[in-house]
Amino acid sequence: MTPLKVGDKVPAFSVSDDRGNIQSLNDYSGKKLVVFFYPKASTPGCTAEACDLRDHFKELQDAGYSLLGVSADSEKRQRNFSEKYDFPFPLLADEEKEVINAFGVWGLKKFMGREYDGIHRMTFIVNEEGIVERVIDKVKTKEHAAQILN
Repeated sequence: MTPLKVGDKVPAFSVSDDRGNIQSLNDYSGKKLVVFFYPKASTPGCTAEACDLRDHFKELQDAGYSLLGVSADSEKRQRNFSEKYDFPFPLLADEEKEVINAFGVWGLKKFMGREYDGIHRMTFIVNEEGIVERVIDKVKTKEHAAQILN
């Protein structure tokens, strides 16, 4: 797994979101985009991270950012997650790992002495031209909006 780096062009993608709408990179052309990857909907860390982004959504919008959350969860699981916590941004149901692999965030993880393949919690700030401007690989789930805005 080699994640995209600063200066890399984001590969085009089209994946359905929690509402069944197709979201593609082209939809965000000319906009600053925050793409945040999380391992699994409705788990404690992922909930803390997404809720922090929800709570600071207006500040992120005021700074010119659009947000996209991505995990390999089903559309139904993403919809339940989004409705339960009232997220104002789309969550991609990337079951085929199209976006996950495009950004290079799938790979070997270690947790409590166990090794397995999964999604690395990472966030990519993409500029108006679709180029990675910043990568946050040490995501603080409870202060993630501040990490993006700083």
